Amino acid sequence: QVQVVESGGGLVQPGGSLRLSCTVSGFIRTVYYMGWYRQAAGKQRELVASMTTSSDINYADSVKGRFTISRDDAKNTVYLQMNSLKPEDTAAYYCNVDVKTLYSDHDVYWGQGTQVTVSS
Repeated sequence: QVQVVESGGGLVQPGGSLRLSCTVSGFIRTVYYMGWYRQAAGKQRELVASMTTSSDINYADSVKGRFTISRDDAKNTVYLQMNSLKPEDTAAYYCNVDVKTLYSDHDVYWGQGTQVTVSS
């Protein structure tokens, strides 16, 4: 069993900041990939940021320079620091991980999502 739990969403004014967290737990041996995706109402889910190692990081063009992804391998946790938030960042944010468990070399899991609303 693997659990993926996000936290940190909420309501923030334009220009404000939020930090999302995603913790993976269960029979984990290795976390290969950790990523954040978002889905706004009526739109398709899109990649926001992802990382495998500290030197392999990707950002959507729309968040470059404003968002920072990081991970704490000791805690199996990935963070998304979001600064200078805009109304168009409003969406449900989902954590996605690719892990090695006791039973599988590669399994992909999604979190339940956390809502981010940017509004004055």
